[in-house]
Amino acid sequence: MTAGTTPVPGVLEKALRDRRDAGRKLLIAYVTGGLGRDWVEIVRAIAAAGADAIEIGIPFSDPVMDGPVIQRASAEALHSGATPFGIISTLARADAGVPLAVMTYYNIMFRAGHRRMARTLADAGVSGAIVPDLPLDELDGWGEEADSAGIETVLLVAPTTPDRRLRAICARSRGFVYGVGVMGVTGERQSLGATALTVAARCKEETDIPVVIGVGISNPEQARDVVAVADGVVVGSALVHRILEGAGPDGAAGFVAELRAAIDL
Repeated sequence: MTAGTTPVPGVLEKALRDRRDAGRKLLIAYVTGGLGRDWVEIVRAIAAAGADAIEIGIPFSDPVMDGPVIQRASAEALHSGATPFGIISTLARADAGVPLAVMTYYNIMFRAGHRRMARTLADAGVSGAIVPDLPLDELDGWGEEADSAGIETVLLVAPTTPDRRLRAICARSRGFVYGVGVMGVTGERQSLGATALTVAARCKEETDIPVVIGVGISNPEQARDVVAVADGVVVGSALVHRILEGAGPDGAAGFVAELRAAIDL
């Protein structure tokens, strides 16, 4: 890419932009890969229920951004034999009908090798990657290989991110900008933090790429409140909690349909 040129939106960003520009609020759901024998059926079910894209968590033994629910889900998936490349190869056959992005930690990307991981994801039909412990300043290596393979690297903006750095993150993020709604790890919360709306507004001032808020979005009412400012929401722990409790494809789809109905009002 020539310096100063605007990157061409990839599959993930184009799909989200098209839906947003058509007046739709965006819903991205998170599922832990390898969690239960029916996890791929759950992916298909929540796509059919109204998710615009789906994050697939690749389990890691030390998920530093994740709270108890995702930690438990990751541990169960690892205990059952889930591996990064096993999950990715399964995604190649998922046929979800919406863009898929993996969410994992840099140790896995580094151990696999930047080029190998990026190309394996692309070959499996995955569009994006979210690596929360890989900051803007350390993208060298992964960033180039991901761009070359067509993998959109989604970057995160925290409530405490200074304005200058926020602008740089928005400029480099691909797919969408992931606004972190509250400081702390992922997890369900009884009330929506005021920072969720603040970070959404700050990002929207700096970029036209879709701005989606995650972390702490726990129910349809909170999702509806967030999209009054943001382009969309990511819902993870609240969905995974239901999967851990045995919701299965039908229960997971029912919850996603409730979220969809709330943000469509």
